[in-house]
Amino acid sequence: RRVHGTFGIKGGAAGGGYSQVVPMEEFNLHLTGDIHAIVAANNLIAAALDARILHESTQSDVNLFDRLCPKDVKTGKRRFSPIMISRCQKLGITKTDPETLTQEERSKFARLNIDPTKISWRRVVDTNDRFLRSITIGQGASEKTCQRQTGFDIAVASEIMAVLALSSSLADMKHRFSKMVVALDKNDNPVTVDDLGVTGAVTVLMKDAIKPTLMQTLEHSPVFVHAGPFANIAHGNSSIIADKLALKLVGSDGFVVTEAGFGSDIGMEKFYNIKCRTSKLSPKCAVLVATVRALKTHGGGPEVVPGKPLQKEYVTENLELLEKGCINMIKHIQISGLFGIPVIVAINAFTSDTPRELELVKQMAKNAGAFDAVVATHHADGGFGAKELGEAVVRACSKSSQLKLLYEDSLPLREKILTIATKVYGAADVKFSDLANQKLQTYERLGYGKMPICMAKTPLSLSHDPLLKGVPTGFTLPVNDVRVSVGAGFVYPLCGDIMTIPGLPTRPGFYDIDLDTETGRVIGLF
Repeated sequence: RRVHGTFGIKGGAAGGGYSQVVPMEEFNLHLTGDIHAIVAANNLIAAALDARILHESTQSDVNLFDRLCPKDVKTGKRRFSPIMISRCQKLGITKTDPETLTQEERSKFARLNIDPTKISWRRVVDTNDRFLRSITIGQGASEKTCQRQTGFDIAVASEIMAVLALSSSLADMKHRFSKMVVALDKNDNPVTVDDLGVTGAVTVLMKDAIKPTLMQTLEHSPVFVHAGPFANIAHGNSSIIADKLALKLVGSDGFVVTEAGFGSDIGMEKFYNIKCRTSKLSPKCAVLVATVRALKTHGGGPEVVPGKPLQKEYVTENLELLEKGCINMIKHIQISGLFGIPVIVAINAFTSDTPRELELVKQMAKNAGAFDAVVATHHADGGFGAKELGEAVVRACSKSSQLKLLYEDSLPLREKILTIATKVYGAADVKFSDLANQKLQTYERLGYGKMPICMAKTPLSLSHDPLLKGVPTGFTLPVNDVRVSVGAGFVYPLCGDIMTIPGLPTRPGFYDIDLDTETGRVIGLF
């Protein structure tokens, strides 16, 4: 499902130890091919976009129309495909027979007039290839007049992934695809996937991906695996369809656990303000996962470098460092409180954690207002190691609660961003770049002002700076750029330096991955 992490340094997403989705190898590789479908659909749109610019630059309006609506070799008549009729209706042209269009109407229909400097759609790939972050396209002999700078994003950052996760049905997904904005034209009007004529083809590529994949844990509990939008760029939540299907299957007395990627500042905030806003579902409780090691980093512990052994502070008892770091957990509990849903802290235990360290985290979590705090050992002990956590969830779900969203739809985009920055991250202010201000004005003008905000920022800090640990305060959040995902239905500001495609480290995971050609067994995945 997420090949880029498997072969890089992050690893897979199936869990670990005795708390794992199986078969793990299938899960972390191709599985049912959803991400391959997303890559194909995304890059078909990119190809259609650049091809349209090329053809419009080399052909007259008459030739464009003739080639878009050629005469049938048998009947000698032209016809519109259904998506072409949709474009005509968008342009205010009510005719359905191409032959009846005036020359002015034919020109309006045939020419999109895309501004090459205002293209927002990028290609994607599911490989951590840092050299695709910034590229020049159009260097072939027949495309040199259309050279431009662009780049690739990681596949799960595609808007198509976000649409998949937020759609309620196949029809809804197709409608969302049709609205996706790929560029602006030379009059600053949005150019959509429908305008390119590719909505139907994209939907065909995605028709099977909309179906959740049923898997199981090592203990045979059912698991739906569906969607995985990049959590620091998109909203980082599994699909609405999978949630609703699971709720239907478990019945009124059952329980469904759904994931929101990263902490309360990213995963939880987006879960409530974007996913719940769209699905109209409200959770009964939230589970905040903490570890002693992570809290020690927020207490001023030495830098943790992926791939290198942990320093002694993290594998020996250090109550002072841990207590300092618990301020970060306390802040996450406070953020959870903004939304009116009870929160339970699950302390994922490592063998190096001491009883005094685990007890300290439990007490500080409860004192900060958590409904409960429970040590969980499911990695080592499977379901039995999460029994106490499950019982705490059942108790929390029996309590009455009411979800409170952080902002109203009607609030201007700038104010929504400021609200998240100050109330969730703890920022003192927000500084918008000239580009960000310009784009926000454009989005408000185009009618996108009522959309929710999907902040793109580092998950390594409550702020925009990954080096600011603990609970930073008094900082100014920089918004360097703002983009819109009209199909998904959110505006996403880019805060600080945001990388949209990872790179491979010096020592990637692929060194350890191999295939036993005698048995067909995959070796080295984690």
